[in-house]
Amino acid sequence: MASLKQLCKKPELFSKGHRACAGCGESLAVRQVLLAADQPIVTVMPTGCLEIFSSIYPHSAWQVPMIHTAFETSASTASGVETAYRFHKKMGRMKEDVKFIAFGGDGGTYDIGFQALSGAVERRHKFLYVCTDNEGYMNTGIQRSSATPMGAHTTTSPAGTKIPGKKQHRKDIMEIMIAHDLAYAGQTTVALWNDLVTKVQKALAADGPTFLNVLVPCPLGWQYPGDRTIEVSRLAADTCFWPVYEFDNGRYKINHLPKEKLAVEEFLKPQGRFRHLFTHPEGKDVIAEIQRHIDAKWALLQKKAEVLG
Repeated sequence: MASLKQLCKKPELFSKGHRACAGCGESLAVRQVLLAADQPIVTVMPTGCLEIFSSIYPHSAWQVPMIHTAFETSASTASGVETAYRFHKKMGRMKEDVKFIAFGGDGGTYDIGFQALSGAVERRHKFLYVCTDNEGYMNTGIQRSSATPMGAHTTTSPAGTKIPGKKQHRKDIMEIMIAHDLAYAGQTTVALWNDLVTKVQKALAADGPTFLNVLVPCPLGWQYPGDRTIEVSRLAADTCFWPVYEFDNGRYKINHLPKEKLAVEEFLKPQGRFRHLFTHPEGKDVIAEIQRHIDAKWALLQKKAEVLG
């Protein structure tokens, strides 16, 4: 576990001056991930918000080797690079212990890139995959993904007289990845920087494929002021909408136990994408269903986990 003082002394591997929106949770997450990682590291980044704001030619915020790849191929590209590295190391051409980190948004992880990710983990490629989850296809116009929560308004699940936003609960990608028998998996958010940094370091030290799911609030897509990103992120954890936990050596551990578990309405209210739920005729029922789902998932996780008080 790194202290804030130690992190402040490390070089910034994701530099300032990029073009992210004010309050972008994804840029915060990537900065924290790279601060947690010791060099040498090689990163892989698919097309998406992160690529657009961090690497517009001829500028780049990346102060480490970065490979830009297609939307759905972050994991498969990382697989190839990691395999080439192991070959060169076996042949004695490389001596350094290089770590590999692949990034992907929720669209490129839960949906279009899932096949590549599942295959890479099944083949046991040794790299950390970080999903920067802003719960939608934000770069292409704020469409719903399978990470989008029930009730959210997007351009492809619009709230109106017919439907009150997205009709389905989001996919539980953490449990899907845990079912792949990963070396390590963790879920966290940018508000809990120490937890995020610790999980990155655990993942990079593990012997095998690892996965980290990071909630990265999006002011534009979620419709809240950019200076409230950390507050919204913390509300996600404190309502248990976004449980903060890990799967390490076959055991579940809850890393953030709210002093008082807040009602999910506290997380929904600050966000314009849920505004309609407080006026729509079906809104109360949708909120009640979201709360029921959260409570059931939280109770199940507690049964699985060793709670850290």
